[in-house]
Amino acid sequence: MEGIKIFENVIVRKPPKSLKNGIASNPEFKKPDYEKALIQHNDYVRALKKCGVKVCVLEAIEKYPDSCFIEDVAVCTKKFAAITNPGASSRKGEEKEIIEVIKKYYNDIEYIKEPGTLEGGDVMMVKDHFYIGLSKRTNREGAEQLIKALGKYGMSGSIVEISEMLHLKSGLAYLEDNVLLVTGEFVNNLEFKKFNKIMIDEEESYSANCIRVNDYVLVPAGYPKTKEKIKAAGFKVIVVDTSEYRKVNGGLSCLSLRF
Repeated sequence: MEGIKIFENVIVRKPPKSLKNGIASNPEFKKPDYEKALIQHNDYVRALKKCGVKVCVLEAIEKYPDSCFIEDVAVCTKKFAAITNPGASSRKGEEKEIIEVIKKYYNDIEYIKEPGTLEGGDVMMVKDHFYIGLSKRTNREGAEQLIKALGKYGMSGSIVEISEMLHLKSGLAYLEDNVLLVTGEFVNNLEFKKFNKIMIDEEESYSANCIRVNDYVLVPAGYPKTKEKIKAAGFKVIVVDTSEYRKVNGGLSCLSLRF
């Protein structure tokens, strides 16, 4: 599995001090600590660089508490990028902040337009096919706009109904080589029956949000069962602490755009 070049570029955005005002999911968590979040973000960037990618680090945007979750504002494919339209009202406008950056990498750019909403956390790329989750943040109109755009460039997409997860990739991660991390409502979903599945235990469900970056799989810290299962499947692992981001719905994939 070594020597695979899946991604060459990664874009990240530093967390703002306003991160503590981000969209929280669980009242049992305290608000994130900005200094710890910044340290974790720096460690995340170092881990990405170890994977052999060029990392573009964008400055924080204080008026958007969740703006470090940059994956949600664009979908980056081999042939084009799609600027999304976030479904969370507090994130409207974030997508405009990424357009000029994306133009440095892509000539062809598509845009998700109202009444369509789409967030990148609901989009999972498997080669030239994209699974798009219908969630509280991504609606059918947004998904269909993306599928239409994919078709223009010879790619395809399909829609996955979500009933429990925040985003599609809250419960799924494609690790290449037909291997899929899966937990929760997606375990028995027939949409994913063709994959070789690594089942994530319910108590470690947060760790289903891993990312394969070239020769490595980045795994969140604190989930030993998941780490060992991924290693047992033949992957090299880098552990990254994202505990501060978990407090506001964030995971490993949310923190970057990879292409």
